[in-house]
Order: sequence, then structure tokens, then C-alpha cells
Amino acid sequence: MTLAYAVLGVAFVGLIAYALFGGADFGGGIWDLLAGGTERGRAVRERVENSIGPVWEANHVWLIFVLVILWTGFSEGFAAAVTTLYIPLTLAAFGIIARGTAFAYRKSVGSLQMRRFFGAAFALSSLLTPFFFGAVVGGVASGRVPPRIAGGDVVTSWANPTSMLGGTLAVLVCAYLAAVFLCGDARRDGEHELAEAFRRRALVTAVVTGVLGLAGIAVLRADAPMLFDGLTGRGLPAVLLSVVAGLAALGLLLTRRYIAARLTSALAVTAILVGWAAGQYPYLLLPSLTVEQAATGHSTLLALLVALCVGTVVLIPALVFLYTLFQRPPHGLEHPNRSSPRTAERQ
Repeated sequence: MTLAYAVLGVAFVGLIAYALFGGADFGGGIWDLLAGGTERGRAVRERVENSIGPVWEANHVWLIFVLVILWTGFSEGFAAAVTTLYIPLTLAAFGIIARGTAFAYRKSVGSLQMRRFFGAAFALSSLLTPFFFGAVVGGVASGRVPPRIAGGDVVTSWANPTSMLGGTLAVLVCAYLAAVFLCGDARRDGEHELAEAFRRRALVTAVVTGVLGLAGIAVLRADAPMLFDGLTGRGLPAVLLSVVAGLAALGLLLTRRYIAARLTSALAVTAILVGWAAGQYPYLLLPSLTVEQAATGHSTLLALLVALCVGTVVLIPALVFLYTLFQRPPHGLEHPNRSSPRTAERQ
């Protein structure tokens, strides 16, 4: 394995982390959007806010991580992608900014009208941002980004069947991951009715995602033949693993084993991303720019890899501590929105 693939592999791990953690983060906003009116959706919105509030900023560290690696280590491919796909990338960036601003301010404003305004901005941004990211992936995967500055059409590079499929699947996967994660959080805090509600959402979203994925095979075959050949060739084992993991997650959701369902759901998403990478190998930009061709000089890649290794020693333990800290129920404290089973029995 060459140095270029080692660096790109680290970036790919960051991409997987962003898809899982950032995806669940966006998905929480999607369920916020679909929660209903102020009173009807209050419990769902409080659950979403309590779950993502402590970690949402950390979740988006992975996006910066990936962008910096691509910018530094694969500048030719990065420059080609961002100058061709600057419309969806700019819209996604505005979505992230609007989403974070709205999430922070909607809790501090006094008037109901402003809370609704910021709540709508948060929810809509949570829906649109993953869609545009998925459209970007579709543009790259369908070979619509030529390996030169502003070489592709700035509209059809992302407004095409593969990009629309990618954007829609990204939204559905985010919603599914969020529902699965929120099931466990709600049950941990004794919110059993909410856990059941999110379980139903997860099951329905999983079925819709699976149906769209099957229909998408025809789209890829017609619109992205190189990717289709790769997915049905060297990427097929990963695709099959994703299917098996997804079915296992459904079974675990049906039996209310939420922690195991989280793990298998994460495996399903990871496997399909690995299948995409394997199907596109050895190209960074289909159909002509390979990873080796796009890589910068050996000294730059080596320095980048060393910096990544040093940074990982600090970053990973800190993130693990953060995520585990907020997954533990407070000892000796009751959740403000619930009664414990023993309290309910005494009542």
C-alpha cells in the first residue's frame, strides 16, 4: 500500500465517522421537522435537543478533518471537485451555519414566534444539508467532475439522476440513524413511549431506504455505469454485507435490542461506503484521475500522515470520553421528564 492510499484511508475513516455521527445529528433535525405542532411535537423536540445538544459540534469535526486531508494531500482532485460542485457545497456550508446558529439561538430567544423561526431554520437545514452532500457524492461517483479546475458543468454535475438518488438516500439514512440512536437514548432515560415512537420511525425509514436502494440499481446502471460495474464487481461483498447488517438491524429493532441495533445499523452504513470506495478504486475522480495521480508530493503526504497520527492520539480518546460521558444516565438523579419504574409502581 502506497503512502497516498494510507493518507486517503485515514480520510475515508473520517468520512465514515461523519456519516455515522454527523448523519445521526442531521437526522435528529429531520425528526424535529416532522414532529408536528408546538405542543404535539414538544416531547420529540426535547428528546432530540437533549441527545444532540452536548455533542453536535464535535460531530462536525469529522467534516473539517476530511476536507483538510483532501485539500492538503490530494489538491488536484479537491480543486476540481470544489470548483465544479461549488453550488451544492456552498448550499451545504450555509446549511451547516444556519443549522448551528438556529440550534443555539432558539433556546435563548424569548418570543414564541422567534423560537418557531429558529426551530424551522434548524429543521430545514438538517434536511437540506445532507441532501446537498449526497448530491456532491453522486456527482463525483457518476464521473461528472473532470480532473481540472472548473472543468464540469456547474448545474448538471449535481442536478442529475445519480446525484438526486444520492441526496435522497443521504436524507433517509440520516433519518434512520437518528431514529435508531434516539430509541436507545429515550429508553435509557425512561421515555418508553418515545422509544416506541422512534422505533416505528426507524422501521418505516429502513423499509423506504431499502426500496429506494433497490430502485436505485437501475438508476446507477443507466446513469453511472462505471460505478455500477464497480459495485457489482469488487464492491459486491461490501454491498452484500450492508444488506445483511441492515436486515439484522431490523430484527434487533423488532425485538427492542437498541444497542445492538445501533452497531448493526452503523455496520450497514459503513459497508455501503466501503462498497462505494471499492467500486471506484483506483480512481479518486471517475473516469480518469487515479489516487496516485491526484496525490501531492511524498514529503507532503509523509508530513500529513505523521500529523494525523499525532493528532489521533489526542482526538480519539477525547471523543470517546465525550460520547461515553453523555451516554451514561446521571447516578442518583431522575430524568426531569419521567418517573422510574419503581416510582410508577408506588404511584
